[in-house]
Amino acid sequence: MTKPTTTNTGIPVESDDESLTAGTQGPILLHDHYLIEKLAQFNRERVPERIVHAKGAGAYGELVVTHDVSRYTKAKLFQPGARTESLARFSTVAGEQGSPDTWRDPRGFAVKFYTEDGNYDLVGNNTPIFFIKDPIKFPDFIRSQKRLPGNGLRDHNMQWDFWTLRPETAHQVTWLMGDRGIPKTYRHMNGYGSHTYQWINAAGERFWVKYHFKTDQGIEYLTQADADRIAGEDADYHRKDLWEAIERGDFPSWTVYVQVMPVAEAEGYRFNPFDLTKVWSHKDYPLIEVGKWTLNRNPRNYFVDIEQAAFEPSNVVPGIGFSPDKMLLGRVFAYADAHRYRIGANYAQLPPNQARAAEVNSYSKEGAMRYYYNDPNVPVYAPNSFGGPHADPRQAPDGGSWDFDPTIVRAGYVQHAEDGDFTQAGTLVREVLDDAQRERLVRNIVGHVLGGVREPVLGRVFEYWKNVDADLGKRVEEGVRAGLDGGAQG
Repeated sequence: MTKPTTTNTGIPVESDDESLTAGTQGPILLHDHYLIEKLAQFNRERVPERIVHAKGAGAYGELVVTHDVSRYTKAKLFQPGARTESLARFSTVAGEQGSPDTWRDPRGFAVKFYTEDGNYDLVGNNTPIFFIKDPIKFPDFIRSQKRLPGNGLRDHNMQWDFWTLRPETAHQVTWLMGDRGIPKTYRHMNGYGSHTYQWINAAGERFWVKYHFKTDQGIEYLTQADADRIAGEDADYHRKDLWEAIERGDFPSWTVYVQVMPVAEAEGYRFNPFDLTKVWSHKDYPLIEVGKWTLNRNPRNYFVDIEQAAFEPSNVVPGIGFSPDKMLLGRVFAYADAHRYRIGANYAQLPPNQARAAEVNSYSKEGAMRYYYNDPNVPVYAPNSFGGPHADPRQAPDGGSWDFDPTIVRAGYVQHAEDGDFTQAGTLVREVLDDAQRERLVRNIVGHVLGGVREPVLGRVFEYWKNVDADLGKRVEEGVRAGLDGGAQG
């Protein structure tokens, strides 16, 4: 023994092993405060898990800018030679806390940069696109990937019902069913900001931008068979791999690039550049190298540093802003609101979420679990004449601005020359994948569909893939029909 056990308030306790009772056979006494404290704390030691991206892992690291992109942005973290501490969290999308890391699912790729102008959060995935393009569909999409309310089971028929009724999903579903649908580890996948963001330079010029984090470890993936085996052997396979790699000094890194589009070119571009289900061609807008991002420090405590981490695309700093990307604008509200629900109104004061290189001068006050407070002599309102902080638009980010039609409407994106729900998915199949990758794509789709998809959804699945690519759709239908016939004969 080196230190005495104490209560949460530092009072030494009498016993770690026996509760206070009325005699050896008598009832436990309510005034055994330490017993009550232990049980009550235990009952409350789990916060609600995230509705989405519940299962994940994370680490701390650093971004080092190696190339000059100052002509595009005045953001200090992207100036030549800048070094910025960061926190990353990788995650699956649909699975719950205890789900296997190796399920076929997109992976969240969220990064928090602790800049001198405040925290900048980049919230994306390991895919440059997403299933939907309007945030009003997000709850519907996520529910379709979760569990049936009756039996509490995940259901492939429900998933395909939603996907085939929303053909905008085709591009992302093609990615999901391909090799990159199950990365080998978190270290062997790319990350993307996915959304279109805005950069503003020192002269006030504006640019549309997309972020790309290219893994320096190389893209590697798991086959469905390997993923299924690992899911049964080690459900925390990806979490363990990231932790162990950093512990042994094998620090994973990514080379950071951006695509930059002049604002004047957006309206005439062949795809709507703000549609999250589309990519920008690298031929049209080549990758511009920014720097090197490395993860080099594991969290000291997983719950404190990773489970309590709160990433929100509303956190932008001077030189960075939003765009007309509807999914991004919806997430600007939704993420911060989710954190207030899950970990409390004062979640920004928790260790992983605190501003580390910037001073906080906020008029926020009180609320549950608040432990930072303003100088008692400074007023809690603005404006005031007693020395409290005041807004300074010269230092603040403007959040981005753009010209738009002020008419209030409910409408989809303006269709550009080559827009179409199946266009880029078909290009991916025909022009990006090789024969072996197409063969694995077919097998993955067939196996997933045979996992419980029924008519009338089944017929729509075949039509869906024929719209992506006629030959692909034919092969999917033949594979599923053969599997169904074989099952019936068996």
